[in-house]
Amino acid sequence: MNLKMLANASIFGREGLWDLLIENGTFSQIKKAGTMTAEHAEKIDLQGKLVCAPFVEPHIHLDTTLTAGQPRWNESGTLFEGIQRWSERKESLTKQDVKDRAKKALSWQIANGIGHVRTHVDTTDPTLIALEAMLEVKEEMKDFIDLQIVAFPQEGILSYPNGLELLDEAMKMGADIVGGIPHFEFTRDDGAESIRQLFKIAMKYDKSIDIHCDEIDDEQSRHLEVVARETIHNDYQGRVTASHTTAMGSYNDAYTYKLMRVLGLAKMNFVANPLVNIHLQGRFDTYPKRRGLTRVKELDQNGLNVCFGHDDIMDPWYPIGNGNMLQVLHMGLHASQLMGYSDIKNSLRFVTENSAKALELKQYGIQENNPANFIVLNATDGYHALRLQAEVLYSVKNGRIISQTKPKQTEVRLEQTKNIDFM
Repeated sequence: MNLKMLANASIFGREGLWDLLIENGTFSQIKKAGTMTAEHAEKIDLQGKLVCAPFVEPHIHLDTTLTAGQPRWNESGTLFEGIQRWSERKESLTKQDVKDRAKKALSWQIANGIGHVRTHVDTTDPTLIALEAMLEVKEEMKDFIDLQIVAFPQEGILSYPNGLELLDEAMKMGADIVGGIPHFEFTRDDGAESIRQLFKIAMKYDKSIDIHCDEIDDEQSRHLEVVARETIHNDYQGRVTASHTTAMGSYNDAYTYKLMRVLGLAKMNFVANPLVNIHLQGRFDTYPKRRGLTRVKELDQNGLNVCFGHDDIMDPWYPIGNGNMLQVLHMGLHASQLMGYSDIKNSLRFVTENSAKALELKQYGIQENNPANFIVLNATDGYHALRLQAEVLYSVKNGRIISQTKPKQTEVRLEQTKNIDFM
C-alpha cells in the first residue's frame, strides 16, 4: 500500500495547520495538525508550507506557442498584426512542429504547478493539422497534465472560407469545446450570426462553449449580450465561457449595469488574460491609454465566475512568457486594482478554483476522497505566495511527484568586505 502523510501543511482557504494522508493516490484523511494517527505512513513535514490544488490554465494557445518572430515579429503589438503574422506562420506548420512546441510549453507549465489546461487550437486551416497534432499531445501527456481542446476559428467561421464546416469537422475529430471569435467577423450582424451557429454546433455534439468575445477597445463591440442571450435561450447556463471581453472596459456604466443582470441570468464564466491584453489593447489610444482588461472586480462582485489565463507564450501576440501563473495573477491584481490585503490573500482562487469551475472540472481541490493532485508552494499563505512569486516546490498528480524545484538561495553581505574581485 502506498501511504504518505503530509504533516503541518498550510492549506489555501483554511486556517491553521493540517495533516493530509495520501493513500493509493487519493486524499484519504485531512485533519488538524497533530490529531492524525498514521503509524505506517511515510511522514513528510512541510513546516507550514502552502498546499493548494494545482493551478488551472483556462486559456492558452499551444498551437501557436514559441513562434514569436516567425516569420516576422509583430512590431505594432496589435491583435490584428498578430493574426496576420500567424496566418503567415501557418503555411509552414507540420504535425511534429506543433507537437514539439506544445510539449515544451506544457513542460514549463507543469514545472510551474499547472495541472489542467484549456488550449484554443486554430481551425481556420483546411488541413486541420494543428488540431490533429494537439489531439495526439493530449493523449501522450495525460499522465502528467489534463488537456481540454477548444476548436477555435481564429479567422472567423463566416469570414473564412468554409470556416463553419471546418469547425464542425474539428468537433467530429474530437475537440472538447466549441470556440468562436464574433468580433473578427466582417460585420456586427455576421458576428451575431456566428454566435448562433456556434450554439447549434455545441448542442449538436453536446459540448460546452468558450468564445473569444469582444477582444477589442471598441465600446460598440457588444457581442457579449448576444452570447448571454443565446446561453439563456438554449438553457446552456454554466457551460459558456466568454474570454477576454476587453471591450467591457470601454462600455458606459449605464449599459454595463443593464448587462450585468443578463450575464448573471446566463451564469457565464469569464477569463481575463492580463499579461497579453495589457500588451495588446490600447494600441490605438494616445492618452489616456486603456488598461485593456474586462471589468474583473465588478464581475466578481456581481457573483460571476472570473479567472485569469496566460493566453500566449512567445508567439505573434505576446513576445515573452514562461508559463508561470503567479506572474499572470500578479499583473491581473494590479490592473484590476484588487490590491487590498484580503484581495491578495484570497487571490489564488483566480488561478485555481475559479478556473476549475470554468473548465467544469470534477473532484478538484484538497478534499477527502479526491485524487491527490496538489502543489506545494514555498510560502505560508496566499498573500506571501503572490508577494514572493513563490516557487512551486512540488507538483503532484495522483500522489506521484511529477515536478520538483529547489528554492534559490541568496546570501546578502552587509559586513565590510575587502579584496573581492567581481570579474
